[in-house]
Parts: sequence; C-alpha cells; structure tokens
Amino acid sequence: MKTFLIPGMCASLLLSLAFSAQADDSKPGKKAVIEVLTKAPAQPKETVEKSDEEWKKELTPEQYRILREAGTERANGQVYKEFKHQGGGTYYCAGCNAELFTSAEKFDSNCGWPSFYDPAKAKNVKYSTDYHLGYARTEVLCKICNGHLGHVFEGEGFDTPTDKRYCINGTVLKFVPAEDEQEDETVEKKEE
Repeated sequence: MKTFLIPGMCASLLLSLAFSAQADDSKPGKKAVIEVLTKAPAQPKETVEKSDEEWKKELTPEQYRILREAGTERANGQVYKEFKHQGGGTYYCAGCNAELFTSAEKFDSNCGWPSFYDPAKAKNVKYSTDYHLGYARTEVLCKICNGHLGHVFEGEGFDTPTDKRYCINGTVLKFVPAEDEQEDETVEKKEE
C-alpha cells in the first residue's frame, strides 16, 4: 500500500468537501459569524475549565462543535467572507476571551478559512498532533481553555515572514476593531 502526503492546500480542499455537509452556515437559524465586540474583553488570568454542560450553555452549537469536539466550519462560508472584509483589530478566543491573533498577522491564503502567519500572543496558543485525516497535522489550540482553533501548515511558499499558515475556524473567534477604525465608523455614521 502506497502512502501519499497531501500538502496543506490540498488538505484544505479535502476538508472543505468532508465537512461541507456537516457544517452548513447558510441554513436559517444556524448562521455562523465572527462576533464583533466594541472593546477588548478582560484577559483570563488562569486556565479555564468547564463541564460539557457549561460549555454548551455558553457557546453556540457551532462554536461547541469546533472548540470542544475539534470540528471544522465550512470552507468559503459567511464567516470567511466577514473575515476578509474586517480591517485592523484583534481576534480573541470565543471560549475564554484569550487574545490569539491580530490583523497585522492576517493574510488571504485563498484556502477558505481565516489565515494568519503568526499568533499575536503565542503564550495563549499551544499545539498538538492529530491524525484525523490519516496523516500528521499540527493542531492549534487555545492554551487557556484547550479549545480547538484549527491547524498550522508550514512550507507552503506564502510570502509571509514565517511561511506558516494558521488556518483558523473564524466561528471560534471574537473580533475587536482597532480604535482608529471604530472612530472612522462613528464619523461615517454621523455624516449620514
């Protein structure tokens, strides 16, 4: 039996096909979004541990499926479209509010999921190896609540400082726009 390694971009396509039926964010009542906050949430000071019932009460069903059961949102869905149009700001974990990424490290890899080349707060991110697709991938987890965020791929040839692609499920992120961008939105609304 021959074993073939699949590069990250091909794996993204396979994931898209494998999970599109599972996680359809276009169905009424199940729309996934990146929650937008007006100010940065308080940062957790210690590890966050909760029972499954507590997580289910606090998270949407889609967030629970991704964060707690290592699920994947549908590629090229509404969340990805939102992400592509968000300006400067900071991304936090939907499970515990830990700061994870900033727009300074964000880039469009055209993979169908939010991409970053480096975590903003590396101390809030940890890694594990998963074999769910039959080969080793580096899973990215929130170090504070142990929530599944996505995967990181290396050596794909992106023109970024790290040549890494943190392929992250946007549904499990909270976004706080940079203050100057929030001020711009306020000025635009006043002018209308």
